[in-house]
Amino acid sequence: MNIATKKVEVVDNPILRDPVMRELFDIPEQGLRRETQAAGSGVIVDAARGYVLTNDHVVKGATNIEVATKDNRRFKAQLVGRDQATDIALLRIKAGNLNAMALGDSDSLEVGDFVLAIGNPFGLGQTVTSGIISALGRTGLGIEGYEDFIQPDAAINPGNSGGALVTLDGRLAGINTAILSKTGGNVGIGFAVPINMARLVMAQLISNGEVKRGRIGVTLRKQITNPGAGVSADVEGAIIESVEPQSTAAQAGLTKGDIITTANNIQIRSSSQFRNFVGLIPSP
Repeated sequence: MNIATKKVEVVDNPILRDPVMRELFDIPEQGLRRETQAAGSGVIVDAARGYVLTNDHVVKGATNIEVATKDNRRFKAQLVGRDQATDIALLRIKAGNLNAMALGDSDSLEVGDFVLAIGNPFGLGQTVTSGIISALGRTGLGIEGYEDFIQPDAAINPGNSGGALVTLDGRLAGINTAILSKTGGNVGIGFAVPINMARLVMAQLISNGEVKRGRIGVTLRKQITNPGAGVSADVEGAIIESVEPQSTAAQAGLTKGDIITTANNIQIRSSSQFRNFVGLIPSP
C-alpha cells in the first residue's frame, strides 16, 4: 500500500526574522509557510476495521494522509495513533474489499531466512525485492528509542519506509523502517521493526491512541563486559546498575549487581531486550 502525505512547514530563515525585511515583504507574524509532500508505504493488517501499519516518521506532522491500494483506489486516512520511540504509526481507512496481510511471529525468525521487502521506493509504486535476514536483535543504532531490529539485505530505499517485510509463506515479519547508507540509497543494510513489537504497539494505539510504557524503577548497564567486577563476560542477561527507592523493583528485592535472566518465562539475553520488554508492557 502506498502512502502520500502533505505537511505544512514554517520557513525558518534569519532574514525573515528581520523586522525591516518582514515589513518590506509583508511577511505575516506567524512567518511564511510552505506545503511539502512525501511518499511512504503501509501494510493493511485488519481488513474489517481498515487498520494500516506504517512508520511514525512517514506521517509525523502530516496535515493530510492518503493511501492508495494496488487496485488504484485512494482513501483519506485517519491517524489512530503514533509512537515515535518505536517509529510505528497506525492509520484507519473506511473501505471495503480490503485484503489484510497475516501477521507472522518475528521471534521465530533465524539468520539466513529468506524474506521479501514490499514498498513504494522513490514513489514508483508497489515494488518487491528479495534477500535474506542478515542479523537479528540489532540495537544501539540511535535510530529509535526502542530498538530490536531485523536486518535484511533485501533492497530497501527511500519510500520503502512503513512497508512490509514478508516471509516466504506470506506472513508479515516486520515493518521496514530505515537504511544504513552514506549515499541515501540501498547498500544492502536495512532495518525493520519486528512485527511482535509492532503488534504490541498497535494494540495500545487502538486502546489508548498512544503507548503508555511500563517501568519497574531500575537503571541497566548496556552490556556485561567487566569480569573483574565478579561477573563473567559471557553471562547473558540484563545487569542492574541502580534501583530507585520504593520502586516496584525495590519492593521485589532487586538490588544493584543483580542479573535478570528471565521475565515472564522469557529468556533475557541483554539489557536492551529487557528494556524493550518492560517498555512495551502497558502501564496502568
